[in-house]
Amino acid sequence: MFEKITGYLAEQLDVNAADLTMDTTFESLGIDSLDTVEMVMGLEEVLGVELELEEKLATIGDLVKFVESKM
Repeated sequence: MFEKITGYLAEQLDVNAADLTMDTTFESLGIDSLDTVEMVMGLEEVLGVELELEEKLATIGDLVKFVESKM
């Protein structure tokens, strides 16, 4: 799941996926709360799963755990 998510983020943000870790914060990538909602909606399409954001996600690791809990 980590690879799928970092691949998606790298494509969307025009960054190198190899530079992204579980501890990378969305803030460090310039992603605000509105961007997070849009990113989750995009991931829903890519992964074919419905994700209802209940809490603020701060890192890629948070997002990976959140997505895995919904699958």
